[in-house]
Amino acid sequence: MNFIAAGKKSLYTNCSICCKKPVHKKLSQLSKQFLLTVIIIVLSLANILFAQENKLTVDWNKIIMISKTTPTLQVVENPAVRPSSSIHANTFQALKNLGADYVRYVPWCPYPKMAVAELKRPTKTANFWDFTYLDSTMEAFMNATKGHRVMINFSTTPSWLWKINYDMPYPENAYEVFWAYNDGTELRDTTMKELANYYARLFSWYTRGGFTDELGKFHQSNHYYNIPYWEVLNEPDLEHNISAELYTKMYDAIVGKLKKISPSTKFVGISLAFNARPEYFEYFLNPKNHKPGIPLDGISYHFYGTKSYAEQSLDSYQYTFFDKSTAFLEKVKFIESIRKRLSPKTFTTVNEIGTIINSNLGDDIPAPYWNLSGAMFAHIYIELTKLGIDIAGESQLVGYPTQFPDVSMMNWQNGKPNARYWILKLLIDNFGPGDKLVSTEVKDADIISQAFVTSKGKKILLINPRNKEITINLPAEAKDARVYFVDMSTGDNPIGQMQLNDSAVVLKPYAVAVVQLK
Repeated sequence: MNFIAAGKKSLYTNCSICCKKPVHKKLSQLSKQFLLTVIIIVLSLANILFAQENKLTVDWNKIIMISKTTPTLQVVENPAVRPSSSIHANTFQALKNLGADYVRYVPWCPYPKMAVAELKRPTKTANFWDFTYLDSTMEAFMNATKGHRVMINFSTTPSWLWKINYDMPYPENAYEVFWAYNDGTELRDTTMKELANYYARLFSWYTRGGFTDELGKFHQSNHYYNIPYWEVLNEPDLEHNISAELYTKMYDAIVGKLKKISPSTKFVGISLAFNARPEYFEYFLNPKNHKPGIPLDGISYHFYGTKSYAEQSLDSYQYTFFDKSTAFLEKVKFIESIRKRLSPKTFTTVNEIGTIINSNLGDDIPAPYWNLSGAMFAHIYIELTKLGIDIAGESQLVGYPTQFPDVSMMNWQNGKPNARYWILKLLIDNFGPGDKLVSTEVKDADIISQAFVTSKGKKILLINPRNKEITINLPAEAKDARVYFVDMSTGDNPIGQMQLNDSAVVLKPYAVAVVQLK
């Protein structure tokens, strides 16, 4: 039959050669079968593509580096950690339970009576040493971290060391906040003997059982703490607006004295807030700018993820925090290039890592924020590990309304650790120096992942930085693996656990999880 000659009507006529049945019925059946086949193929391809997009691949034999990074935290002195606080006992029990190394302890300027050992300028006939408030929190801290290396930083210098035209009117109430204490930009004694002697006596109080004061009288403390690391001052680029040149002279004066008291102590310098200029590192890390014999054991600096604008919502923090942390990590690479060039044996600690959304009330912080903040820290921990940074410290153990509540790792209302704490514990319990980082790839760009070969077996760290649930298809060997996780379902409760039935794991929004392979 000539279909071309028949035209359009030929499709609806009987076949004169064979079956005499309408051709359109057969074509209709074939079309349905074809359409069904196409749908099945499309769905199959979609499933394959979906699986590929969410598939994590690990080459356990391809080691990319050996970790030397320790996850840890900082503890800042404030009224909420004092013995009179309702959460004091829970706070220091939580600190002890972490079992962290290199915990940084910082008595700080907003509470002068809790941070400065001699608040009034000594005279020819009197001095004014008082460790009442300093001792009690220091004792609680040292007890909670017993058996672990610590980093101590009595960061606040007495106001009388500085050129100011008045006597600093600090509050008599030790728990009353006073932000104006760090006044003055020039030291009264340019030889820095006053500065060095103050820290030598403070250091001796805690390490040598006491000290001899300005008038020759011995003050007995009965403290013989081992202080393996001492950090010199805090954020000098902000506090007193100290230049790199002046800070280096202050560091040399203080370390020169303290090294004689405790030769085994390592000293950490610069401790910059991260609006610092590169010349701070260029100057401080150059041995030519230091006195002979002054060690450059370590450097430190800080990072906080912040809002981009005042009315920013929680849902957009998920992008802002990670964008800013990525930019920060580029700066870390630059600082590392300076360190390796000028002082390659100096170690690096990024010992304040957190997020700040400028919440003073605390009750306006939504619950998912704590998980998102912890997820950002976990991400930075992975990347600092890849960069060979020695210490990654989360900030901070206790904040509360009016005192940076958004950086707290404790719930100031009930004394329970929050998600930021539990994420840190998840990292401390599973990862550390000596772990092997192996080649890890995931098709889903929203998931952050890294596989490790640890002393306790193969583990995969997974981070969901987004406000959505994501399923990840793990390597086949992850079938029946144990998963430890912190997400919004765990809240202020301990780390969750589950057993995988297959090799897929579902990550809830802002979840951080460790997959322990058998």
